[in-house]
Amino acid sequence: MITLYNTLKRKKDILRPIEPGLIKMYTCGPTVYFYAHIGNLRTYLFEDILKRTLIYNGYKIKHVMNITDVGHLTSDQDTGEDKIEKGSKREGLSAYEIAEKYTEAFKLDIKKLNIIDPNVWMKATDTIQEQIDFIKKLEERGYTYVIEDGVYFNTFKIKDYGKLANLKNVDLLPGARVEMVRGKKNITDFALWKLTPEGENRQMEWDSPWGKGTPGWHTECIVMAEKSLGIPFDIHCGGIDHIPVHHTNEIAQSEAMYNSDMANIWMHGEFMNINGEKMAKSQSNILTLEYIKEQGFHPLVYRYFVLGAHYRTNMNFSLSALQGAKTGLKSLINKVRELSGEKGEVNSKYKEEFLSCINDDLNTPQALAVTWKMLRSNISNKDKYATLLSFDEVFGLGFDKILKEDIPEDIKQLAKERETYRKRNNFEKADHVRKEIEEKGYNIEDTPSGVKIKKYE
Repeated sequence: MITLYNTLKRKKDILRPIEPGLIKMYTCGPTVYFYAHIGNLRTYLFEDILKRTLIYNGYKIKHVMNITDVGHLTSDQDTGEDKIEKGSKREGLSAYEIAEKYTEAFKLDIKKLNIIDPNVWMKATDTIQEQIDFIKKLEERGYTYVIEDGVYFNTFKIKDYGKLANLKNVDLLPGARVEMVRGKKNITDFALWKLTPEGENRQMEWDSPWGKGTPGWHTECIVMAEKSLGIPFDIHCGGIDHIPVHHTNEIAQSEAMYNSDMANIWMHGEFMNINGEKMAKSQSNILTLEYIKEQGFHPLVYRYFVLGAHYRTNMNFSLSALQGAKTGLKSLINKVRELSGEKGEVNSKYKEEFLSCINDDLNTPQALAVTWKMLRSNISNKDKYATLLSFDEVFGLGFDKILKEDIPEDIKQLAKERETYRKRNNFEKADHVRKEIEEKGYNIEDTPSGVKIKKYE
């Protein structure tokens, strides 16, 4: 049994697939106007752990991720500039070139983090006609109105609008917290289609029954999800910042069109903070995966760092915390190298403990604790190796690609020479040989089971 925290119900839900053995899953992808930061990437890592957990439990997955390459404004309140157009001005490239550049950068980042690609990548610009048709149907059902700058969805037509975020009507008075677009009937109403202002030419714009313009961000996702998965589907994921506006507005459109909540389970990953504040491009405090590499950390160190906290808890990033993760991952890698070779059987006792952790809302910290407990147990090394590789199907740290180290003959000879000096109690010369080994990039360790040689990471 798998239980997952369902934001819509504010409790853990037992996973009950709509189609037996198959999970249909939609994850909100990047808006491709700049590099993803490590806070964004934490969300994609949580979604990858979810996907790997489902596969580990024997499910087939149909996973769709969108690429937002138009329609996402700099404000969630339907004001500001399209982020892709803004990126175009910043870099002197066309809007389409900006979208392509940062789509490829994102795909490279997730590859470095060993995140499994979705089954389907879907660009917003590939579904423009479907979005226009969707808006027309909402219009026919009486859920829309047109004002000077576009077509809007009337949220007060949805009786339980805001249930995902637990919004209260008292918080939704016009002008209470956010800028009110002139002509909007209600503060929560959102744009389905933004018209190009008179006298302005956008690089990305399309003809529609209401005039030339671009689709609204919230409409893009529901159309892409319905086209690829149907509605309802099993699981919808994103960051917690999607709860109060983006996902709330997807649900509103789904209820209006399909009389359904769109997805049965809604899952959201917490923020990655820096100096106690949310990491965000708008805060100018973002760090990228490239920055982590420049500081001397492999991208999988960041993956291991993220595994150390539950996806629904805040994390605070620091280089010292990342160094701790590097030490922990290095210890695991050394263990893999020590054990690698012939595989035994996956230990059923520890696999059961592991499953009880990951199947309880993806409790990766506890799953890591079970892993170390297993490695310190008295089961055979062959079984330890097989069990560790099995667990890594969920962790995604690439342990199956790590081979036993091939120590060069000259290093082995130096180690033997050192051991001879030690047996003769000539510790001065033994220490000299040890330093020579270290200068060649290897570490020598005396253990109760004998001398171990390891290459420095």
